[in-house]
Amino acid sequence: MVDSMSAALARRVALAAQGFGAARAVGSATSAPATPAAATSAPATAAATTPGLRQLTPLVAKLALLQIDSVNVFERSHYLPVFARAGAYDKAELDRLTYGPRMVEYWAHVASFIPVTTLPLLQWRMDDYRSRASAGADTWTAANPQMIEWLQGELAEKGPMTASAFEHESNRRNGPWWGWSDVKIGLETLFRWGDVVSAGRTRFERLYALPSQALPAAVVSAMQEAPLPRAEAVRGLVSQSARALGVATLGDIADYFRLKTVDALPAVRALEESGELLPVAVDGWHRPAWLHRDARLPRRMDAAAILSPFDPVVWRRERAERLFDFHYRIEIYTPQPKRIFGYYVLPVLIDDRVVGRVDLKSDRQAGVLRVQSAWIEPWVSPTAFPTIAARLAAVLRTTAAWQGLDAIAVMPAGTFAAPLAAELALPA
Repeated sequence: MVDSMSAALARRVALAAQGFGAARAVGSATSAPATPAAATSAPATAAATTPGLRQLTPLVAKLALLQIDSVNVFERSHYLPVFARAGAYDKAELDRLTYGPRMVEYWAHVASFIPVTTLPLLQWRMDDYRSRASAGADTWTAANPQMIEWLQGELAEKGPMTASAFEHESNRRNGPWWGWSDVKIGLETLFRWGDVVSAGRTRFERLYALPSQALPAAVVSAMQEAPLPRAEAVRGLVSQSARALGVATLGDIADYFRLKTVDALPAVRALEESGELLPVAVDGWHRPAWLHRDARLPRRMDAAAILSPFDPVVWRRERAERLFDFHYRIEIYTPQPKRIFGYYVLPVLIDDRVVGRVDLKSDRQAGVLRVQSAWIEPWVSPTAFPTIAARLAAVLRTTAAWQGLDAIAVMPAGTFAAPLAAELALPA
């Protein structure tokens, strides 16, 4: 039985639990790259084997959820954790999985794709949202019962629809671009309650549907006739979180599905008593931690990837600092003059360390993957720069090919821009 571990082993355990360490595909998932532009680097050639639905399904199951975000300057966030672990794959295959009957959207970590079997574990959250509205906390719902009823009637008559497809005089924005229409507010209210669910997306716009129109009959029946007690559901979520994290503190485990620690703690204790979670002391961690009994304990980690800001490895910033000594903040909403590293900055993972970060943009009109800036962490020895540059360059070539871009251009910004540009200038 493992009752203590080094910080290095904890990193490897966490990464292995998240699906790192397996072979990755390189190159384009759909076609070979075009001729590179002058003075830039060409992406990798096409891979011999592209991960398909058979490979993607267990990988996504290991993660338990994929966070959704609308920013698309480089790539939609939910595609990136799969790419980081599996390499170049056809995004249409992930769409088949996330938009199909096996997965559904709900407020899990935040807005996320989750296995449809996880939805009953979140029914108590739906009930909480409804209870708050009934108690008067939701003034819009109290003032618009007719809209709620009309929306459900439209879906019953016409089937799954996007918000923009509803024909109603109130289907117009109430202010600037972020001001939802009453139709959108009503649909999102019903979505939170579980009275409306997602039935996929079209051009990234959510399709709303009644549960009977999109969910397996067994799931609908279970949620209507035999909802899980809250404690049992939370225990199921904690089990998924702990398995996906490998080794974690109470705060880490609770954050995965955005649980309150006061709710997660009894579940952790119950799983500890059953033997699923094992108490463990991690060097340098100042809080109690638990190891999932099925976690692998790798002696080494072979990984090279760029991580989405919304990847489970780094989305909890306090955990990222504890695991990797990596201080990370999203600067998307920071005014440009106050940004330190860039707009859409992705951590760079090499083996079991986060060694740097790159600000990426997919310039689809020009066919160029633009590295707006590249940075190395201060602790990295200059003697490691050539190796890191070579491995990061290989990742970026694969990334460009996966994005269908013809070339890579590195801007002269950041502490690692020069070594990276030099490496990318070499023949692949």
